[in-house]
Amino acid sequence: MAKVGFIGLGNMGGPMAANLVKAGHAVTVYDLSEAALQQAREAGCSVASELTDVTTGADFVVSMLPADHHVEGVYLGDKGLHKVLDTKTLVIDCSTISAETARKLSKELAASQISFIDAPVSGGVGGAKAGTLTFICGGDEAAVDKARDVLNAMGKNVFRAGDAGAGQVAKICNNMLLSVLMAGTSEALQLGIAHGLDPKVLSEIMLQSSGRNWTLEVYNPCPDVMENVPSSNGYQGGFMVDLMAKDLGLAQQAALRSGASTPMGSLTLNLYRSWAQLGHGREDFSSIFKYVTPQTKK
Repeated sequence: MAKVGFIGLGNMGGPMAANLVKAGHAVTVYDLSEAALQQAREAGCSVASELTDVTTGADFVVSMLPADHHVEGVYLGDKGLHKVLDTKTLVIDCSTISAETARKLSKELAASQISFIDAPVSGGVGGAKAGTLTFICGGDEAAVDKARDVLNAMGKNVFRAGDAGAGQVAKICNNMLLSVLMAGTSEALQLGIAHGLDPKVLSEIMLQSSGRNWTLEVYNPCPDVMENVPSSNGYQGGFMVDLMAKDLGLAQQAALRSGASTPMGSLTLNLYRSWAQLGHGREDFSSIFKYVTPQTKK
């Protein structure tokens, strides 16, 4: 059993912390939402009254936060944890942030002899609840190995992509591809529907053909084709459009810095930003299916 401090109890962080408790770890949590803290209490977590309290006696501190500035504030701010973390504590940041921020955190914490890995996740809210997430880690190999017991309590796959920041690069590459697949699958299904095809039949045909992909296999964007996916639940739950747009923005920033050519990623970023601006930012990212509805059907 490990003592784990957990920061950030949103749609992903809350279930992750609960799964740590289920695995037998002692978990102390911190969040600004009282409702989230109450759910964590009910799941068996202890609640910290102050952010710094999560570090007391902790073997690991795990964070799952929205963006770069939140993560920097927690660890490097005026009241940041870098001032109180013990050198035996391993910091695991599961947020999706820029590789540059992850490298900065690693360098700054290392100056205080504190180990850090970036470990963004793939699998969405469903994976967080089921404990089947994939962790994509960047950092020292020994630190990643040390983290595996805790990460395996929240997921089923742990990969080391490379040194600090590599986890973030691998994550944005994955999400850029995922967004392109989702947009393309939505267009193909809508084209078939416009010509009178049954989307269930068309989906099965493409699943058995060269168009087969993850979205068709487990996350169909067309309502009522597949059970237990956001599209069949009013596009609620899952991974929000706003978050996909954020990740695609990170991918484009990384592309600009490296000179990589990502025309499909750029086009898909524009699609998701436009869809968010039309008021769909809090819907699941598969709702892009509605954005490509034929004009005659709108």
